[in-house]
Amino acid sequence: MIGEVKNVKLLIVEDENLVAKEIAFGLLDCGYEIAGIASSVEKATLLLAQDPNIDVVLIDIILKGNQTGIALAQHLDADYPTIPYIFLTSYADVSTTDQVKNSTTPYAYILKPFNKRQIAVSIEMALDNFSKRTQKIDVLASPKFTSTPNQALKINDSLFLKKDRHFERVLLKEILFLEAESNYTTLHTQCGRFVYSMVLKKIESLLPPDFFLRVHRSYVVNMNAITGFEGNLLFIGDNKIPVSKSHRASVFNSFQRI
Repeated sequence: MIGEVKNVKLLIVEDENLVAKEIAFGLLDCGYEIAGIASSVEKATLLLAQDPNIDVVLIDIILKGNQTGIALAQHLDADYPTIPYIFLTSYADVSTTDQVKNSTTPYAYILKPFNKRQIAVSIEMALDNFSKRTQKIDVLASPKFTSTPNQALKINDSLFLKKDRHFERVLLKEILFLEAESNYTTLHTQCGRFVYSMVLKKIESLLPPDFFLRVHRSYVVNMNAITGFEGNLLFIGDNKIPVSKSHRASVFNSFQRI
């Protein structure tokens, strides 16, 4: 549905049913959406094929059947390179960690036992690392990661916007305009407003310049969301966005290209 907030959707791959349900309930409480639970590589592969909107996969190394979580990770690397994954495991022996390092590219690795907050932080770290395309990082070392209340990540066709304890996914095409006031930036989207204590330029750098354009020192607009204009004002729905003199030429030259 257009304008609907899309919570980050997770696939849990864990062969112990009680552990899988505990993880699922904990992450639901943190604001995440659960796409499904799989106990084997075969079931996980089926769920991945059925749901194109899975954002992160949590993988136990030891699973039911003949294949391990490492085999599933290799499948993700090969066929789903836009989905980051996290290893959840009780195995930290040298042989296992070497196999993980040498044959897969996880974005986080946490050891059992763990709590829902540890998993939620690892999901944040995975999304952060993935948004920067930090391949083959040493996730088995102590990661340097700071969870902040103001975090915006660009992954594929969406921004993942930090809200409370979780990320919410907003499609780039559903962002209407950005408005700056001092060191705060408000993202006006089809699904609501997000306010960040972050300068406009920093968030602007995450947006594709082919259809997001600076029109004023305090405004960046989605050119595809403009519904009209009059003089030095752009209309986006009921909102009137000023176009500064210094940006007027670039803005109206863009109209000639669309």
